[in-house]
Amino acid sequence: MADLPALRAEYPVLAAKAYLNAGTQGPIPRRAVALAQQELEAELRDGRGTRRSFEAIGGLMERVRAAVVPLLGCEGVEVALTRSTTDGINSALGALDLGPDDEVLTSDEEHPGLLAPIAASRARRGFSVRTVPFERLVEAVEARTSLVACSHVSWVSGQVVDGAALAAAARHAGALVLLDGAQGLGAVPVDVRVLDCDFYAAAGQKWLCGPDGSGYLYVRAELAERLPCPWPSFLSLSDPGRPSDLPLKPGAARFDLGVFARAQTAASLGAIETLAEAGWERVLRRGPDLAARLADGLAASGLEIADRGPSTLVSWAAADAAAEVERLAAAGFVVRDLPGRGLVRASVGAWSNEEELDRLVELAAGASTTP
Repeated sequence: MADLPALRAEYPVLAAKAYLNAGTQGPIPRRAVALAQQELEAELRDGRGTRRSFEAIGGLMERVRAAVVPLLGCEGVEVALTRSTTDGINSALGALDLGPDDEVLTSDEEHPGLLAPIAASRARRGFSVRTVPFERLVEAVEARTSLVACSHVSWVSGQVVDGAALAAAARHAGALVLLDGAQGLGAVPVDVRVLDCDFYAAAGQKWLCGPDGSGYLYVRAELAERLPCPWPSFLSLSDPGRPSDLPLKPGAARFDLGVFARAQTAASLGAIETLAEAGWERVLRRGPDLAARLADGLAASGLEIADRGPSTLVSWAAADAAAEVERLAAAGFVVRDLPGRGLVRASVGAWSNEEELDRLVELAAGASTTP
């Protein structure tokens, strides 16, 4: 579990504090800022609205799309560019023809970014929603289930869904699978073929360390071709000269959410390239390994750790989680509390190191023994 000093050096914030909140927003690397500045200066110098400017944006978008393809284990035609995990979830729900005879199955550890779109869609379409414990999702799939919408990695506990088993149960019931990959993509190995999901919605600002307003949606190729576009725009069309005929682009590109800002897209590319140069195999192994070390240390110190899987998230119980986050912040640690759950959560990335995690254990254990 060798340290990655060259990778740490790319994130200036790590020189000032132990940044353990990539599950909310990842640390920004130098290259992302440099590339964004480069594109902003080009727009400042050359202006916008020219063919060259739009070609630059389109080129950057396709480079970003290609950069996430190996992380998802799919084809480029199966990836849409969105602005958040929730955008992808809303796009998938908006494209599906769910109604009063359908059931959506979800879990008790889902983020509002999944639950709010489900609730809004239910209000419009009239389908039913059933919630079960995260660890019981596979066995809870029934004949009436039309869609399973849940996290790949729980944002609460760090549990990892058994994607293959869930997909098998869903196929048997004739249901589709929509995975919320906000805590998956860039944090743990993802292979949508192994997960056998129909949709995988993910964030760019979390474990990929990109800018806010960046995200990705995988749509199974054969499914994408027969789905309508829930958010049609100029960019959704294969022939913009016939907009009223709605000729859609092939594959998941019809789900792209419009034209993206040039500098923002460059920042996304720079952030992904930073991690890619460190080696995705090392990055995706080191983060979970370090998180397991932290979990073991906290448990050995007597703290109550939420049941978790081989992920990058570690949550532990605290009498006053919000106050504990502030206490740790004063000591140079950036973690977060999970409102209403009495938990403090650390997000451990490949850029973390053993020394800061061991120090976090000491600090957290000290709070638990304070009279």
